[in-house]
Amino acid sequence: MSRTPMVATGEAVLAGGVIAQGLGYVNAWKGKTVVVKFGGSVLDAIGRSTIAEDLALLKGAGIDPVLVHGGGPEITRMLERLGKPSTFVHGLRVTDAETMEVVEMVLAGRANKSLVSAITQAGGRAVGLSGKDGRMLLARKYESDVDLGQVGEVAAVDPALVRAVSEDGYIPVIASIGIGADGTSYNLNADTAAGALAIAVGASKFILLTDVDGVYRDREARTLVSELRATEAESMTRDGTISRGMIPKVAACLDAIRGGVPSAHIINGTVPHALLVELFTERGIGTMLTP
Repeated sequence: MSRTPMVATGEAVLAGGVIAQGLGYVNAWKGKTVVVKFGGSVLDAIGRSTIAEDLALLKGAGIDPVLVHGGGPEITRMLERLGKPSTFVHGLRVTDAETMEVVEMVLAGRANKSLVSAITQAGGRAVGLSGKDGRMLLARKYESDVDLGQVGEVAAVDPALVRAVSEDGYIPVIASIGIGADGTSYNLNADTAAGALAIAVGASKFILLTDVDGVYRDREARTLVSELRATEAESMTRDGTISRGMIPKVAACLDAIRGGVPSAHIINGTVPHALLVELFTERGIGTMLTP
């Protein structure tokens, strides 16, 4: 690595302050678990993202990241190639047996292994899993007024496999697929699955990476909310300030907080090193939800 001198004393002082602050946070986070959810929208940009590098750096610093991912856009593209239309009800993909095969192929196959490869290329060590492995994410059929097929919800979480992989020095990369008591595969909402896993592993933080900066106070002025208490988030959801695709993300964060996770964060995963900035700086970069 080439060495470039600081151009001025002021620049050196500023850099030193940032480094000192970051190292202080690193020391505070050693030995703790951070569950990160990587959305399908961000997955499309994995080649241009720093998430793999950030995860490898966290592991090297003695922090235990766990990555949970979806892959909705990739599933839709694969179904289109097969001539099968995608149908959504209340934001959930109707998943018949044929669609479930594609979901499992994309999530546990292509998407999962792309993330494992990216982390490996960044100098980390990762193990690709799905919620079916070790009955990690035990699921039941999602009940609604319309039969959604093999769409599930998390019934129970067994974190033993995640802990074993993490303690052995690897970063667990988990596809959001669940398994029923009878062995049926279920398509799980990745936000919800990641939040449930964060509770089960006793995570110190739950971080949702998406393609927006966080929660906005109003849609017109686009005022980003840096910190949001649970009661405020509930109120903003009721009055429609939090709407559409942000609703399940905030709901997953609130569930994680209610389950004992100290804080949950929604940040823009397309911003370089957003994960590190959120963890190791006082102001962060997205929205932090607290009890």
